Amino acid sequence: MPTPAERPVVEPGPELTAEQFARYSRQLMLPGFGDTAQRRLGAARVLIIGAGGLGTAVAPVLAASGIGTLGLIDDDVVELSNLHRQLAHGVADIGRPKVDSLADAIAAIDPGCRVIRHPERVTAATLPGILDGYDLVVDGSDNFPTRYLANDAAVLAGVPLVWGAILRFHGQVGVAWHGRGPTYRDLVPSPPPADEALSCELGGVLPTLCTAIGSFLATEVIKLVTGIGEPLIGRVLTYDALTARTREIPYAVSPETPAITGLIDYDLFCGVPDDSDLTALSAAALAGRLRAGERLTLLDVREPEEVAARRIPGSVPLPLAELRAGAVPDAAGAPLVVVCERDPRARTAARMLAERGLADVAYLAGGIQSYVAVGGEVEGDDIV
Repeated sequence: MPTPAERPVVEPGPELTAEQFARYSRQLMLPGFGDTAQRRLGAARVLIIGAGGLGTAVAPVLAASGIGTLGLIDDDVVELSNLHRQLAHGVADIGRPKVDSLADAIAAIDPGCRVIRHPERVTAATLPGILDGYDLVVDGSDNFPTRYLANDAAVLAGVPLVWGAILRFHGQVGVAWHGRGPTYRDLVPSPPPADEALSCELGGVLPTLCTAIGSFLATEVIKLVTGIGEPLIGRVLTYDALTARTREIPYAVSPETPAITGLIDYDLFCGVPDDSDLTALSAAALAGRLRAGERLTLLDVREPEEVAARRIPGSVPLPLAELRAGAVPDAAGAPLVVVCERDPRARTAARMLAERGLADVAYLAGGIQSYVAVGGEVEGDDIV
């Protein structure tokens, strides 16, 4: 007799056609799978948050397995820097909405899979209405505000959440299902400081990690939908790609976890400043523009000792305190890029300059740390 956590999420759909028997024959013969499990997959409606590294790994596998309806939510477009890890997108897709590119990849696998595109940002205002039409949700995002939002929305909707996280060489996978086990808030009660939370854009990611963790995510979805196996409820699977080792971290419902009664401002909860009106320049983009000889003014707002230790050649030092006191940088008519060690001070400075009327101001996302990580040239007393 299955435990409550193992009961299938979805009731079986219509009888399989001859074509479906042929298409899914290799999984229909699996022990404990069979016709009923396949019909559950066909009736399932799965929402995938993010059409990036994890989303492009999860969606094609789920479509190939026979999931009947896939929802894709993402407001981003395909960029060249995506292609090393987001394998459902190609060169011809650069500039296209990611949900459109991923939908085309799914259609090439199985035209019968219904794809619902949600080309919009995931917010507390939009997600509940979207999630209302799905049986479970997969979170493939790369930031803490969205992870907490996905968890809380799933709790309120009464559906399971399959979540994954990747960064550099490590990945995590878990299943949160309120009433059947602990949720993401039981595992991570408080978010890390915003200036310590790296994204893949700032910290990098091994491309094979996306497909590895994506496969784990898809497997958990199939298990929940069909009722086979033991879902990762109350357990987090961690994977270290450099050592090819996995380990399991058990966790339980915490009596200190507050009840979820509504959605909140998740950027505020995670301490993320509202910099949506600022222009961020990635480390790779800055390195590329400098190597191409583009004329830029780099404004370094760190303290003198930090600048002496290492700096981007040609950068102009102007400590943030002096900028606050009214000092005005000379951009010499070139686009201005503000830099600091990580990027919090650069964001503050960029906002101050924009408010003073300076146009064409950006900040270096991830700071000099990210610039060095992508091979950007630096000089200084600490450079040997």
